[in-house]
Parts: sequence; C-alpha cells; structure tokens
Amino acid sequence: MEYEIKFHPMALQEFCELDGSIKKLVKKQLEKLKVSPFLGEELGNKNGYDLSGYRKMYACKKLIRIVYSVVENVLLVNIIAIGKREDMEVYKTAVERV
Repeated sequence: MEYEIKFHPMALQEFCELDGSIKKLVKKQLEKLKVSPFLGEELGNKNGYDLSGYRKMYACKKLIRIVYSVVENVLLVNIIAIGKREDMEVYKTAVERV
C-alpha cells in the first residue's frame, strides 16, 4: 500500500522554491516515503524545539531536511517543513506549524 503525501501549504511553497536539481533529490525522497514512511529518523525535543511524534529525512547529502508526520490509519505522510538545518531553522519552522 502506498501512503499519500500531503504538504502543509508553506512546506509546498518551500518545495516549489527549491533549485531544480535539489527539488529532484527531495522529490526522490518523497517517493520513498510513499512506500516506507518510517524510513526517516524520529525527532524529539531538539534544542528546545519539541517535535515529538515527527520524523526527519535527509536530501541532497544532508543539506536539506524534510520534517513530516505519519498518519497510519489514513495512510498519510504529512510534510510539515522542508529546508536547511542551518541554525536549526527548519526545526523552528516546523514547530511553528504544528
């Protein structure tokens, strides 16, 4: 069974704003999440940003993070944020959206 990928509106905007080659690599990772949503690492409380229940997946040689949650009963992967780790920015953004 494949999971559906659903984007937070701002995460979709982040995805659309990525450079073409980076977007291609992120899309490849999103395709993996459709069939194996638990591939990404679990997040917890990181530097004061509580993302318990969420996961992260890397793209572009760990340059880009994809922060998401899995809703098993409806086969859904909910993308919360896509961005760089610099200064924990992607995690800060994700916390603001949950």
